[in-house]
Amino acid sequence: MKHKDKKLKADPGTGVFDREYRGKGGETYHRLLQYVRPYWVPFAIAIACMVLYAATHTAFAALMKYLLDDGFVEQEDWVIRVMPLAIIGVFFVRSIGHFGSHYLMQFVGWTVVTDIRKQMFRKYLELPTQDYDRVSSGEMISKLATNTKKLSAAATQAITIVVRDTVTILGLLAWMIYLSPILTLTLLLVVPVLAAIVNSITKKFRRVSRNIQQQMYDVTHVIEEAVEGNRVIKIFGAQDYEQGQFDRSAERVRDMNLKMARTKASSVPMVQFLVALVMAGIVFLAGFEGIVEAITVGTFVSFVTALMLMFTPIKKLTTVNAQIQTGIAAGESIFAILDRASEPDTGTRTLDRAEGDVRFDEVSFAYSAAKGDVVREVDLHIAPGEIVALVGRSGSGKTTLANLLARFYEPREGRILLDGVDIRELKLDNLREQISYVGQDVTLFNDTLANNIAFGRVGHSTRAEIEAAAQAAQAQEFIDELPEGMDTEIGDNGIMLSGGQRQRVAIARALLKDAPVLILDEATSALDTESERWVQMGLERLLENRTTLVIAHRLSTVEHADRIAVMQKGRIVESGTHAELLAKEGTYAGLYRMQFSD
Repeated sequence: MKHKDKKLKADPGTGVFDREYRGKGGETYHRLLQYVRPYWVPFAIAIACMVLYAATHTAFAALMKYLLDDGFVEQEDWVIRVMPLAIIGVFFVRSIGHFGSHYLMQFVGWTVVTDIRKQMFRKYLELPTQDYDRVSSGEMISKLATNTKKLSAAATQAITIVVRDTVTILGLLAWMIYLSPILTLTLLLVVPVLAAIVNSITKKFRRVSRNIQQQMYDVTHVIEEAVEGNRVIKIFGAQDYEQGQFDRSAERVRDMNLKMARTKASSVPMVQFLVALVMAGIVFLAGFEGIVEAITVGTFVSFVTALMLMFTPIKKLTTVNAQIQTGIAAGESIFAILDRASEPDTGTRTLDRAEGDVRFDEVSFAYSAAKGDVVREVDLHIAPGEIVALVGRSGSGKTTLANLLARFYEPREGRILLDGVDIRELKLDNLREQISYVGQDVTLFNDTLANNIAFGRVGHSTRAEIEAAAQAAQAQEFIDELPEGMDTEIGDNGIMLSGGQRQRVAIARALLKDAPVLILDEATSALDTESERWVQMGLERLLENRTTLVIAHRLSTVEHADRIAVMQKGRIVESGTHAELLAKEGTYAGLYRMQFSD
């Protein structure tokens, strides 16, 4: 029941959803911090530990003054005795501060990542089908797996650096002012220049981060296609072509990351050079006669120690901007998903169990205005328990009608009724509870066979019910041969099973659901004769007492349908039994002769 139109290509440098969200950097970051709020207690303790850690820098610089002036110059005995203990105490406190801040911030960070991933996955489950048509699954996986980690790093690791190193710089700066206001003033002269440098590279960081994200989406998409289509790639000898696709994507990621690295690498030396100029100026000023007389050896060494201890925090604060901007770019990408409207569910009515009366009333639908309608003014009534087959050439609108019945898409015009109720008035869950589906492309999950049969009803179906469904679907024959029977793990998308076995599992799943309306979409078209015989036996049980809409290309599979509707260019052009349509010598008869001309 999947629309096969080609997905829209994202604009260069941004994902399809990303361009629909563009908050200001501050707004995005503030929204990100809201995820930290529920964990404010460990976060606050982590901040306190950061302050404690930062204070040890100032304490160590202060120890140098008293060690030199009172210890070595004045040779005070108590200083010599106390100083070793003081040094040990400072580094003990530093260790506690480091452990507490690092662990607690990691706790908050990973918890935030988990919360965002849960919220995004829930949103993925709720997005309208049209959104899946527009975006590659590789991009969606990359957003969930990678962007959330970047977002968390901006919310926790970046905050650690900003808080801890800012407090460190302020503490050291306060101590330097206490030691010598004149020398400290020299340092403050470079602050405006430093601010200008940081501001100039902020926008560049964010722009490059967005480009890196988009290139990573492309890489993930190429990998996804190569993994899923590995058999096709091998049989057509397209390894070199796919390798070229990947190489180009990987090289673009490399180029974007090198661009980011150049920006980071150029910003750090500029800051360090400014600090070196300050250092040289301080040494130069310290040589003046009036200043030399006012500064003791301990004061000067303590001042220089404080200045040297500032180098690393300044460097980190310069580079953390890249992390913050990367996080903001990732946040824009994630919030673009979270802010999208979920699948519309405006229905208020429910049906306990539908009788199965289905009516398409003047229904028209287009996937896009540019391509025009793919279903045009369709009128079709299916009585309860009736089997109606839709036949026609590819692209005639057969599968689209099934998609509309399940409300994966909304009609552009007209309405669809179930037991006389417009399906838009029914709650989505209730509507889909009335429908089962068996298609050509069976979706199975990397789980046990029992859980695949009871999919959507795990925990609500007994083992006996699951086994009864498998028996009715003619699946027990191969299940008994599996190593662990019903409890066998069947691998990614049921890789351990053959096509016919997968179809019988899908039939068992539909039997267990026991919905009054059934959609069969090419359920036997890809099977060999023996597999089709087993599947047809299962289908006979499944069709009993259900309203069934059969979509088929192979006309031999629908000859016994109660009624056959022939579709052409989105319209129903003929309707009747197999014999009646052959007698008309119309479109159906032409299709039938074409298939059985041999």
